Amino acid sequence: MEPACRVLVVGGGHAGVEAAAAAARALGGGQGVWLVSMDPARIGAMSCNPAIGGLAKGQMVREVDALGGIMGLAADHAGIQFKVLNASKGPAVRGPRAQCDKEAYLAEVQRLLSAHGVRVLQGLVERLRVEQGRCVGVQLQGAAPEWSASGEAIEWNRSGERRPRPVYEPMAGRGSPSVIHADAVVLTTGTFMRALMHTGESRTPGGRVGEGTAVGISAALRELGLELGRLKTGTPPRLRRGSIDWEGLPPAQGDAVPSPFSFLSPAAMESGRFPKLPQVECRQTHTTAAMHDLIRANLHRAPMYAGAMETQQGPRYCPSVEDKVVRFADRESHGVFLEPECLHTDEIYCNGISTSLPAEIQEPLVRAMPGCGQAEILRFGYAVEYDMVWPHQIDATAEVKSIPGLFLAGQINGTSGYEEAAGQGLIAGLNAAKRALGADPVRVGRDQAYIGVLMDDLVVRQPREPYRMFTSRAEHRLSLRADNADERLTALGREHGLVDDRRWHAFEVTRRGMAVLRDEIEAVRIDGQSGSAWARRPDATPERLAASLHGPVRAELLERVITDIRYEGYLVRQRAEIRRQRESEHAPIPVDFDPTAVQGLRQEAREVIRRFRPTTLGQASRLAGVNPADVALVALWLRRGAAQGG
Repeated sequence: MEPACRVLVVGGGHAGVEAAAAAARALGGGQGVWLVSMDPARIGAMSCNPAIGGLAKGQMVREVDALGGIMGLAADHAGIQFKVLNASKGPAVRGPRAQCDKEAYLAEVQRLLSAHGVRVLQGLVERLRVEQGRCVGVQLQGAAPEWSASGEAIEWNRSGERRPRPVYEPMAGRGSPSVIHADAVVLTTGTFMRALMHTGESRTPGGRVGEGTAVGISAALRELGLELGRLKTGTPPRLRRGSIDWEGLPPAQGDAVPSPFSFLSPAAMESGRFPKLPQVECRQTHTTAAMHDLIRANLHRAPMYAGAMETQQGPRYCPSVEDKVVRFADRESHGVFLEPECLHTDEIYCNGISTSLPAEIQEPLVRAMPGCGQAEILRFGYAVEYDMVWPHQIDATAEVKSIPGLFLAGQINGTSGYEEAAGQGLIAGLNAAKRALGADPVRVGRDQAYIGVLMDDLVVRQPREPYRMFTSRAEHRLSLRADNADERLTALGREHGLVDDRRWHAFEVTRRGMAVLRDEIEAVRIDGQSGSAWARRPDATPERLAASLHGPVRAELLERVITDIRYEGYLVRQRAEIRRQRESEHAPIPVDFDPTAVQGLRQEAREVIRRFRPTTLGQASRLAGVNPADVALVALWLRRGAAQGG
């Protein structure tokens, strides 16, 4: 008998992986979670930059990990250079980052996903099945062959003796019919919906080199009444390392003491098993005046810039090199980082020169950079345009407001980046499982996590370009640090079945250890002051404090306790502000709320509220076109309705 599908995830990128894993944990053991991918061998692929984390993004990876997710563990397993960005600044704006071996990362993601018991099928979704207004499954383009984990654990030691490979492989004689029924469906289509790749005048259907496009799903979403948009993004050329004057370029080094992403990794550090792979250096180069002249002379041949694509909505914060040259005409050069993509290949990622120029222009372009005079291009840069769904049509739970049972996560919602996709995927997978169980959905607030900021921004602010997270987007960033994501979220994850016993035990050990440290620091005397008073001094160092305590202490725990002590006054005020805001922030707005019924509400506010359909007063207050007086009128109307019994 065919097993029942409770949650069906479409797409195997970073959003799809986290969605499937989260749904499996929330349902208890993975039974009933299926994942459909066009190419299961590419599940977990790093399609662009082979790096995880960064400013604000690193905080989101820690949050995904604190909620039991996959990304942090895979990055720690595959990291070949670890670096905390903004290390000289305050803890609230520091961002952990890891350059990864992309093959090791893919293999580890697949191994971790397979451990969740997710059933993997190869197929292309053509239509969504909606009955009585609710999504109940999908229609595939033919039957879906099943893939399974090979069963071989991927072990790759520091000597690099074994090369990792994909875990999933086809199963003979196993599959699924073309119609799959499910209690909830999560779409994580990435850049593959009606995708088209551009290199100069050359156009190729597909969302990633060597892979196809999903055409039918765009039409199916439009038929269901969803409003679609179109975005574009780009990727740089990849070079052969042996053709670069590698030793002649200045190095870009990682941290001497690597900082892991996962809250489970400190145990590996203590046992000498982290970092797992050999650590490497990147190299630095830059664009030149000759490059800029060549780009200006060929702007008309760059579809990313010249208007030859359906959309002009490109990534403002990760622009193409053509955009950089035009927007910053006074700049003589722009920095470029040359980053190894894998320990077992010669492929180098050119971070900083995404381009859609023709292949014959890209070659002299690259060779104009210092150290790259003889560089050989292994893969030319290209731009890709793709369909997406304007995210005001989803709730902060990632569920489509007009179609219960349908969830969207990742670039389909107009975001950019692996980390943003992973955070959305986890929320979507958790709430898809809640929908399948008939349980209440879970929302993460702006005051709880960057993931909460992300989900809220998507609901209330229609993106003009692919959305990217920054620390400046979070009004409570003093609380939303990378180091304390477990304190903020692990208990929440445990409550909803996302956090297993191993992770919960590690969290309790950390929590107890920090409590003991706080007591010891308060009790110790340094220079005639209590340890906590001394720790607030600008000249205080963790090393001096550690030397004053009894016995060895975990360095990362001591750093966290010191940060809490130094931020204590600010955090008390911030928590009071959060409490004041929370009452109105989470005050619900009924699904059937009609803004035209609110007497005195401005016409602009009525139109915006009708379009975005906010589910809380907090969301309504952040809509462009809604002012505080409008929110007060809506709040008064809601209170009167409650007093009258509805």
